[in-house]
Amino acid sequence: MAENHPKLPCTAAFLLTLFSLISSLAALEPNTFSRHLSPSSLGLKKKEKLSHLHFYFHDIVAGENATAVRVAKAKTTTETSPFGAVAVIDDPLTVSPDIGSKMVGKAQGIYALTSKTEASLLMAYNFAFMEGKYNGSSLGVMGRNPVFSAVREMPVIGGSGVFRFARGYAEARTHAFDLKTGNAVVEYNVYVFHY
Repeated sequence: MAENHPKLPCTAAFLLTLFSLISSLAALEPNTFSRHLSPSSLGLKKKEKLSHLHFYFHDIVAGENATAVRVAKAKTTTETSPFGAVAVIDDPLTVSPDIGSKMVGKAQGIYALTSKTEASLLMAYNFAFMEGKYNGSSLGVMGRNPVFSAVREMPVIGGSGVFRFARGYAEARTHAFDLKTGNAVVEYNVYVFHY
């Protein structure tokens, strides 16, 4: 004669409830791939601001104190066609066109000559600031720079420090260019939204 187990349905219900509870707790695990956050949890309670930054970028490619150094050269690269050349930069940013004026930061990153037919660069660099309330903050810029155009516009794609969640654009105008050395001074006006 078979024994009757009246507690079996209760045990199954208990296990099902326990399994559901464990599954729910696992969904709250902090090691998940993504989750939704409140903007205020990252300090974004404040109203977004629009800032205008103005400075001069000194790209020194010749001489002992070069701030732009060629690190790659394609087989197609020649003196008349520099297509494929890549340079790393650590260019000073100053308040006036005079390199001896107050330095407010540095432009650090790379540029590559990306056109076979014109002097056009792909710029990928950070403006790393070291002055006033922007000290320790940076803006990331990445875009096309046709260097012989009167005005070039490149997107600001982000930032750090004061410029977290930044977006905007950088407008570049050549202030001075030495054909013999390749050294340049470029005026920048940067317009950026940030919190």
